[in-house]
Amino acid sequence: SLALPLLVLALTHSPALAGGLLALDMLPWLLFSLPLGALLDRWNRQRVMIWCDVVRFGVLGSVPIAFALGRLSVGQLAVVTFVSGTANVCFELAQLAALPNIVPGHHLARAYSITEVTTASSKLVGPPLGGLLIGLARTTLVGATLAYLIDSLTYLASVATLRGMRGPFQEHRLSQGPQHLWRDIAAGLQTLWRQPLLRLLVMLTATVNFLMASLTLTIIVKATALHATPTVIGLIFGGAGAGGLVGGILAPWLRQRLRIGQAILGALVVWAVSCATLAVAAVPVVLALGATLIDLLWPIYAVVLVTYRLTLVPDQMQGRINSSFRFISFGSEAVGSALGGLALAALGPQRVLWAITLGLALLVVGASRTSLRRG
Repeated sequence: SLALPLLVLALTHSPALAGGLLALDMLPWLLFSLPLGALLDRWNRQRVMIWCDVVRFGVLGSVPIAFALGRLSVGQLAVVTFVSGTANVCFELAQLAALPNIVPGHHLARAYSITEVTTASSKLVGPPLGGLLIGLARTTLVGATLAYLIDSLTYLASVATLRGMRGPFQEHRLSQGPQHLWRDIAAGLQTLWRQPLLRLLVMLTATVNFLMASLTLTIIVKATALHATPTVIGLIFGGAGAGGLVGGILAPWLRQRLRIGQAILGALVVWAVSCATLAVAAVPVVLALGATLIDLLWPIYAVVLVTYRLTLVPDQMQGRINSSFRFISFGSEAVGSALGGLALAALGPQRVLWAITLGLALLVVGASRTSLRRG
């Protein structure tokens, strides 16, 4: 997440273009999540996850190869970002649908929090190391392409881990006769929309993702304006990763003690305050504080949301419900990334951060008037 915007900014000096490429990473959620969700209720989920890792290893590894040959371009980065984003969609949907079959229901919150802790750990270690690598390299281009190489190799390790896993990734499917892809997709969307709380949560999450989609790029641009080096920028996001790690550890405990509404509304309030902190920051350490608070809440929000959804939905519908939810909530992030990059180029990071803060504050007011206040 750090290497891509830094690489695009080094190649083009355009926040709008960097935002566009970040949007390409999320665009597959809009284009492919619904059909993939339906297909993953039929396909072997373990095999799909392995092939997704193979694809990500190949496309991300092409970046340092092209750079070494003197052929790296924004066009290639766009293709790499879109293809790896598509593989991300497929992998995440398969992983999420498989989870209730790998662990018993009463351990779902703890199991999903481990996923969040793993993600946070990679954010804790990855950005500082990536920033250090970029900072120590002769140029940002050299350091960022080396970061792509290291990232690609991690997917080989994931392949080895997945191949060693035993046990079912889905329930045994009885033959059901001819299946119709678009009918299955419609069934997933209808089932999601008929659940009042799920419907509210998906619209709320979509709005949050839209507002905060360009936050990483905005923090990078503001940190650069404050004369932060790539190493310091890496440390800012490493601090955010530490916050996510703590949030992931606390999430199962909080899930048992807080109602869904309390957790969701509490996260929205903290996010609004954190974005205001980013807006007023005059030194990089305050940026790190705001970013850390934001990432502290994400695992808690995600564990509460996902475990509620997983326990509500039968296995034969997991792929479709999860893909329907993420089609809406992550699809809005693709739009937010593109518009956020344009807003950043036109208005600058300060005004964009205040706009995000205002949007989150209005969302808190609106959400507190719904059933979440009681739920």
